[in-house]
Amino acid sequence: MLQQRWLRWLNRRLPAAPTVTLNHRKLFVLPTAAGMGFLLLIILLWLLGTNYENNLVLALVFMLVGVFVILPVHTFANLSGLKLRLHEVEPAFAGDFGRAKIVLEKTGKRSHERVRVCWPPEEGALVDITGSEPVEVTLELPLVRRGKVRAPRIRVESRFPAGLFKCWSWVDLEVEFLVYPQPRSAGPLPWGASVGEGEQEKTHSAGGDDFAGLKSYQAGDSLRHVAWKQFAGGRDLYSKEYASGSDARLWLDWDLLAGRELETRLSNLCAWVLDAERAQVAYGLRIPGRTLTPAIGAAHRQQALTLLALFPVHGVSS
Repeated sequence: MLQQRWLRWLNRRLPAAPTVTLNHRKLFVLPTAAGMGFLLLIILLWLLGTNYENNLVLALVFMLVGVFVILPVHTFANLSGLKLRLHEVEPAFAGDFGRAKIVLEKTGKRSHERVRVCWPPEEGALVDITGSEPVEVTLELPLVRRGKVRAPRIRVESRFPAGLFKCWSWVDLEVEFLVYPQPRSAGPLPWGASVGEGEQEKTHSAGGDDFAGLKSYQAGDSLRHVAWKQFAGGRDLYSKEYASGSDARLWLDWDLLAGRELETRLSNLCAWVLDAERAQVAYGLRIPGRTLTPAIGAAHRQQALTLLALFPVHGVSS
């Protein structure tokens, strides 16, 4: 309940956007553990100075108090004005890390030093933005399930200059990953094993059971293959030619994996897509509701993997 309230409050105060500039409404400042220890030291020195009426210790206390008061201002200023922009989000496979490229840049003359950008508990990147050129960082997020996965808020934090205070923010750059199924081998590519519907390109090899046509009779041809009906009709002597037909195109068919769970089927099809691309052979994809005609190349691979990634969770499973 408290977490939901916290998230609703964050969404109102720090709305999602592909570009965010940090300011006083988006930043929070608190002492670190070292800062609390520093404050405790000030209190002990003050008690010591007042108890023994030692002006030198009291002067040291006043100086430390001044440092303690001014440090949060500098820590806040180190992040204020920092601009974060989403540059690119790379597709990934389930069980792997998704990568997003974030650009950090100054909006004024002030530098931003020792800035950490991360998705907790990942370490993320620690960078300095001191020059006029933007700095690009790559953040990684572990991905478990396929589909479109919205990334959580990114934590931006700095403890510069002394580490006694931390200034941070939670920004939502609308990072969304396209996650493909995790590839799982289903055996060799299913050449000629398609059970889908539609016209198929056939290749023929001699000696099969399918009638392929007539050819002129040559000595040595089996008498069982002689076209007697055509010969009786007054035509020349011909022999029947037979061949076996098979699909010349590689079809990665949903029905070839019947009996397996939905996610297992998708993972097997994903592995076949990758195997076909490595073998550099044209392939088609058939899944319930969609058919991808045979082709090859990066664009075709991405289209096939995207269809598998976005397949409904409660899709056809038999």
